[in-house]
Amino acid sequence: MKIGFHTDAFNSVFFNFEACLKWAQKNEVRFIECGLIDGISWMHGLGYLPHLAMWEDPVLLGRKMAGYGVRFTQVDAAFPLSGRDGPVRGVPYVMNAIRWARLADCACVDTTDGMHKPEGLTDDEAMALMKECYRQILAVAEAHQITVNIEPHGYFTTKPDMMERMLAFVDSPYLRLNMDTGNTFIAGQDPVAYLKRFIKKVSHVHIKDVSESLAKAVRGGQTGIAISHCAVGDGVNADNIRKCLETLRDSGYTGALSIECEGQGGPMIEKSLQWVRKTLADLKIPVGSC
Repeated sequence: MKIGFHTDAFNSVFFNFEACLKWAQKNEVRFIECGLIDGISWMHGLGYLPHLAMWEDPVLLGRKMAGYGVRFTQVDAAFPLSGRDGPVRGVPYVMNAIRWARLADCACVDTTDGMHKPEGLTDDEAMALMKECYRQILAVAEAHQITVNIEPHGYFTTKPDMMERMLAFVDSPYLRLNMDTGNTFIAGQDPVAYLKRFIKKVSHVHIKDVSESLAKAVRGGQTGIAISHCAVGDGVNADNIRKCLETLRDSGYTGALSIECEGQGGPMIEKSLQWVRKTLADLKIPVGSC
């Protein structure tokens, strides 16, 4: 399996993307995931965001990343597709991300729904709206041979029965699942059972732990975690993560494990990285390289 991390680990310390590449190189991490901005942001322009804008040339960026020995596993275009803004704002955003990802030599684009039940829509109406969104998105994804992942992060996607319907929106090998160990747990699901149900659809994995205090306060009442302030292995979800890794191993999964936690400029994500590496070694899971 390929060990990587999401650059949102460094949101709070205002790294730019190149600082994340330097961190990856220093810690011998060869894979990276980041968010995409479709437009101009003053925070990004001033160098305070660890994510990328799509006006940046993806081919030139790829050459810079190669110099650090780092490659993309996925780019994040997770604008909620479940609300009325989904077709108007979300669909073109994801389509642009797909085209950008192809030029950046990135195989996957992440998508999701909103955290809450869409206002003014029944569940069936919102599902029908999302189905049409994904039909349009997958037409572009298939043309560019880019996998579109759905991440459990919202009102629909953290419900296994709803996710099953969503993964069947389009009959395509390019519509798959980004498993998230933390979001499924905080939503009140069993991450191991959730993963086993969809194991054949998994093409990317977020490794995220949950602190005991957060779990006591909101588990079952929220559908996702913006940034986990808990090193992987230190929280109440650690045993589930280990069992998920065993399940992935037994299924033959060799894709990305993208660590998601608050980096604090390094210490917390470095502790997470150490735990993931040790656990993979204990489970006799080989670690892939570029």
